[in-house]
Amino acid sequence: MAGKSNIKKLNQYNILSANITDDIIYTDNVQEAIMNAQKEKMLSKMHPYKITEPKSEGGRWQTYYKDAKGERKIIRAQTKDALLEKLIPIYFQESHLDKLIFSDLFLEWLEYKKTVTDSVNTIKRHTQNYMRYFEQTKLHNMPVRRIDTLLLESECNRLVKEYSMSRKEWNNVKTILLGCFEYAVRKKYITDNPMDDVKILVKYRQVVKKTGKTETYNTEELENLNKYLDTMYAETEDTVFLAVKINFLLGLRVGELVALKWEDCKEQSHIHVVREEIRNQETNRYDVVEHTKTNRDRYVPLVPKAISILEKIPKQGSYIFMRGGERITARQIAYVLEKYAERQGTATKSTHKMRKTYASILNTNGVPLDCIREMLGHSSLTTTLGYVYNPLTESETYNLISKAL
Repeated sequence: MAGKSNIKKLNQYNILSANITDDIIYTDNVQEAIMNAQKEKMLSKMHPYKITEPKSEGGRWQTYYKDAKGERKIIRAQTKDALLEKLIPIYFQESHLDKLIFSDLFLEWLEYKKTVTDSVNTIKRHTQNYMRYFEQTKLHNMPVRRIDTLLLESECNRLVKEYSMSRKEWNNVKTILLGCFEYAVRKKYITDNPMDDVKILVKYRQVVKKTGKTETYNTEELENLNKYLDTMYAETEDTVFLAVKINFLLGLRVGELVALKWEDCKEQSHIHVVREEIRNQETNRYDVVEHTKTNRDRYVPLVPKAISILEKIPKQGSYIFMRGGERITARQIAYVLEKYAERQGTATKSTHKMRKTYASILNTNGVPLDCIREMLGHSSLTTTLGYVYNPLTESETYNLISKAL
């Protein structure tokens, strides 16, 4: 027995020696050798089930394993090597993984998220949602390996029902579950994602369907708003009023609008959208970052009306929209719309409604949806469709229908 132990140590020494050159250890090779040794050990001593090769072309290798409850589960992969790599976490580091509870997994996932997102607000939102929805559930202190699809399905349905969530609200909340379990699979803590087959069987809270009346400024409202903006600019020469006016011709996110610089419109025919303002929810500061919400820049056409507005604005700094030597913020844009609604005695329509009005007017006038999608900076037409409403007055809509019929 002692002889076998010495041979094993010698083999391990040889593996390390073969990967050391001039005091440099090639860790990838060492790790590969260790992984191969683990596979051999598992096959020879630890894995009791037969490994079956594909029965047809395009099929997958498969075998069985026992989960934490002692139940036999099937496991599949495209290649034998990939199958063995899936099995390794099951047989190695068991003590650590058996003790890993969901709340610890969430914290580990959150640390990972911090390395792949620039948004402090995203991290804060995940933390708040976890504390509100998951901290008091069975999941919080449960070992990750004991969480199966049926348990998750039960908890998910309970949350939707208990908090009377709309479909959209639930999609935001379940981001945590999707992210945590996908992370756990990639880290080989578990072999399969239990969220893959979870079904919501209870009814979502029904949300009143949005219409053009609430989501856009119709033709008449936009005309009245523009008159107000022109009057206020003539009285104050405050470029905040021109900023609101031009955004109905650009359709930008308000954070993108207030982050525009003169260098972004060097070309007379387009404006280059490359950055945005964000509000740091921890510090409550408004800062400009050198990327858009989707991390993709885009070009938006400058129509003659937009060019004429830009020509009125004095160049007081690198940013286009300035006030008293300071960059105008998104909050100041919102305030203009709030004060206008107050004077009109109507409900405030948010800055985001400018963007929806822009998309809706383009759609009404026959601009292809895919073109609208590009100008809004969406990656999916489905998202763009959520911005398209009827921006016409009732009489204009009636006349259009009468003409069509």
